[in-house]
Amino acid sequence: MDFKERVYSVLVVSSFKKFNEAFAHTLPEANYFPVNIVTNVAAAKRALLEKNYDFVLINTPLTDDFGMRLAIDTSSNERTVVLLIVKADIYSEVHSKVVDYGVMTLAKPASAQSVLQALQWMAAIRERLRRLEKKALSVEEKMEEIRIINRAKWILIENLNMTETNAHRYIEKQAMDRCVTRKAIAQGIINTYK
Repeated sequence: MDFKERVYSVLVVSSFKKFNEAFAHTLPEANYFPVNIVTNVAAAKRALLEKNYDFVLINTPLTDDFGMRLAIDTSSNERTVVLLIVKADIYSEVHSKVVDYGVMTLAKPASAQSVLQALQWMAAIRERLRRLEKKALSVEEKMEEIRIINRAKWILIENLNMTETNAHRYIEKQAMDRCVTRKAIAQGIINTYK
């Protein structure tokens, strides 16, 4: 298990100058870097096109939109955890609309401690997403390897009149004899018969 400290990139979307100033000084740079602050949805969309952020905090309402649509759209990125900060009197209503999209909500006024605690929860979620990304990548790599090996087997079947079992054994034996992966042998067969 990996217990090293992580550094998370943060995008804050907030039209409130006091919040922005307070927030910028709250986050320790050792854990949160870079911290970019924008004041409206348009600037947030530009920032999200330029960089993938670990965390996006949206302090509603914004000058050009409320911010709920931005939160939902941003949460579709599997690498980003989104926190929507809303007034306490509309918290339940907004929460029920965004929770199915994986957007976290926090009622305001919120203390600095509450925001930091929310960031710690977001970090836990981000690390879980990171593990799932690795698993998905490993499954995709394995599927690609299987596709390449199967293609090589069919080439051996068609060109050398091998049975599927013999083609499979041939690829495995070549891999063991040469101390390389089955994928490398299969790719060599594909390249030979192109």
